[in-house]
Parts: sequence; C-alpha cells; structure tokens
Amino acid sequence: MCIRDSYTGVTIISEENETIKQFIINEMKRGVTIYKGEGGYLEKKDIDIIYTVVTKLEISKLQDKINEIDPNAFVVQQQIADLKGGVVKRQALH
Repeated sequence: MCIRDSYTGVTIISEENETIKQFIINEMKRGVTIYKGEGGYLEKKDIDIIYTVVTKLEISKLQDKINEIDPNAFVVQQQIADLKGGVVKRQALH
C-alpha cells in the first residue's frame, strides 16, 4: 500500500493514561489501542499502554499535550513505512 501522508506510531506509558487517551480520541479524533502491561522497573504494577497513529502534522500537537498532562510520560515514536486497514484517515486541516 502506498502512503501519501507520513505516519508515526506513538506508544505512551503514563500514570495519566486515561486523560491522554481522552485527548487523543476527543480532541485529535484519532483511535487508540490499549495494551495491558506490567511495569518492570523498580515496582511491578499493572499499566495501560496507549498506542496511536498520527500524521507528521499532528505529532507536535500530541507531544505538547502529553508533556502538559504528564512531563514524565514514557513516549516512543516509530515512523511507519506501510499501513493497512484500521481507521486511519486524513483529517481536514482547516
């Protein structure tokens, strides 16, 4: 599949995962996938891991909001070379 836009996959681990999830869904109009995880650093505890896909134009908006909500969030970004299925669609820029 040929991708016209540049997409980035973003994995977010934060104690404020519910607030971040609601921002992505309600404000950015993007879908999220929640992985159930277990912290392995210092103390073991159950955590929700957020995964979303955004365009190159949306990444700074997401980064800024995550930093505002939880400056200590662990965020990993990966450039996506191929994309198929799901609900990734172009949003109007105006």
